[in-house]
Amino acid sequence: MKILVPIAKVPDTTAKIAFIENNTKFNPDGVTFIMNPTYEWYALVRAIEFKEKVGGEVVVIHVGLADSDQIIRKALAIGADKAVRVDAEPTDAYFVAAQIANHAKAENYDLIIAGKETIDYNSFEVGGMIAELLDLPCVALVQKLDVDNGVATLKREIEGGTETVEVKLPMVVCAQKDLAEARIPNMKGIMGARSKPLTVVPAEPIEKLTTVVDYSLPEKAKECKYVSPDNVGELVKLLHEEAKVI
Repeated sequence: MKILVPIAKVPDTTAKIAFIENNTKFNPDGVTFIMNPTYEWYALVRAIEFKEKVGGEVVVIHVGLADSDQIIRKALAIGADKAVRVDAEPTDAYFVAAQIANHAKAENYDLIIAGKETIDYNSFEVGGMIAELLDLPCVALVQKLDVDNGVATLKREIEGGTETVEVKLPMVVCAQKDLAEARIPNMKGIMGARSKPLTVVPAEPIEKLTTVVDYSLPEKAKECKYVSPDNVGELVKLLHEEAKVI
């Protein structure tokens, strides 16, 4: 089985976020970047589990510049066989999806496993866009995935419960929690990653469909006022005059 796993570089969740150039660009100075967790913990690991069970090849692909190579090497250390980096600054979800789809068209992958969403924009777009560009079926919010004789059986989350579906390969899967258990690269994997191929390819010309107008930070949490349970009158006054909820 030949599996493609897109991976993304995102700011660590503890990073302090700031913007520059009139709030139109993210400021990366001093920010620690990591591999997007849903891609790493669930999509990549499940792909590796398939390879270990039935054989085949796991390829990771990333759209980004050379400063992403360390994150790509981590994916190789976890167990991917080789990596492709599209040498371009990702501008939006469509640009990323189009670059990945262009690569996938020429390689005939049996399965593409992406994460549910990235933790920076939470846009939940790339996996579905890849499927649309490749004219492949796509199942999102997948919690369980098995493949037998070219047919995938998937359990996915739906409103109020879960749903089990069967889909013929090839297809695109958007993974979420419970699909696999996270793996930490061991020393053998880290050493082996140094010799695994990382191919850098130029980006294909893609029409730019979006432009960032402005970024803004969320409002700071408002001060919390505490009222004694014995002072009901004061509580009612605050709810009426300040909170304006009664």
